[in-house]
Amino acid sequence: MAQAPVQADSSRWDYLLRTWQELDVPDGWRAEIVDDNGVVLVAPPSDPHNIIASLVHRALNRVIPDDWHVLQTLGVQVSAIERLYMPDLVVMPEDIVLDPSRSPCPAEEASLVVEIVSRSSRDIDRRKKLAGYAYAAIPLYLLIDAWDEHGPSVTLYEQPDSGRYNHAATVNFGGKVRLPEPFGLELDTSRFPGPEQWKP
Repeated sequence: MAQAPVQADSSRWDYLLRTWQELDVPDGWRAEIVDDNGVVLVAPPSDPHNIIASLVHRALNRVIPDDWHVLQTLGVQVSAIERLYMPDLVVMPEDIVLDPSRSPCPAEEASLVVEIVSRSSRDIDRRKKLAGYAYAAIPLYLLIDAWDEHGPSVTLYEQPDSGRYNHAATVNFGGKVRLPEPFGLELDTSRFPGPEQWKP
């Protein structure tokens, strides 16, 4: 897809944001800015991916306040490093989501982001987004990784500081992950589909 030239009076980040906002993204696809290569399209998720997202979504809905939402198609920006992600799940206050002056939503307003790793997103979810979410100081990053070389796992990253998380706890699929307050949730992963149920 050809891109229009950047106008001299507009910053690169403003240009990328406008491009992202104006894209006609095919149904089921997502557009993100994950590195210096500009806007990229992400293919629709697989069925096992959708099942995991649904299970986590359901669990989170049981514990969040009425004015918070668990969203699957919300773009969040980390403007200081010129990144814009669309997490598989993000927990965000309603007033932030509905504020037109804060669109795309600032990532630092999220209480939790969840990424479900696919074969094509391994490097992005494990490294690039890990650093980006930490840089935005999102308190909790839940990485669900059926492709972990040590076996399917779920890792909760906490205590962000200067582009890194200072604490991580990992369990295998089948175990339980404790999400601290304000969630106070023990997330059961026993129904998460393993890699044998994902398409090759």
